[in-house]
Amino acid sequence: MEKFNRTLRGYDPEEVNAFLDNVINQVENMINEMKEKDQKIIELQACANENRMLKEKLAHYERIEESLNKTIIMAQQTSEQVKMAAHKDSETILEDAKNNANRIVNEALLRAEKTDEEAALLKRNIKIFKKRIRDIIETQLEVVGEMDTIEL
Repeated sequence: MEKFNRTLRGYDPEEVNAFLDNVINQVENMINEMKEKDQKIIELQACANENRMLKEKLAHYERIEESLNKTIIMAQQTSEQVKMAAHKDSETILEDAKNNANRIVNEALLRAEKTDEEAALLKRNIKIFKKRIRDIIETQLEVVGEMDTIEL
């Protein structure tokens, strides 16, 4: 607390005015400091809001990244499964093709064997047929020869 000197009509006006000027300056400084602090608080709140929004965005992007990673892993697994299924199918198709080729070759061999047997049977039949015709011709020649011997 400040003490003022007394004068004829009370306190010394210059001291009181100086004191009031000092008080006014201090109050103005305090008001300015309060305004600056309020401005800093507003700026900090804006930063905090921006920070919160950035954290939310970051969390959103992290969820997207996690989802994309899961999707990539799932795609890789699906790709591996498709490859394995395709490989298995190709092996099955190849095995079926080999079996069909073996069956076709065996059928062709059986047909060839049957054709050979039919050709051999035809050769025998032709031989038999030639022999019978020869026998018939010889018999006819004998008949003709006997006709020469018989006089009419």
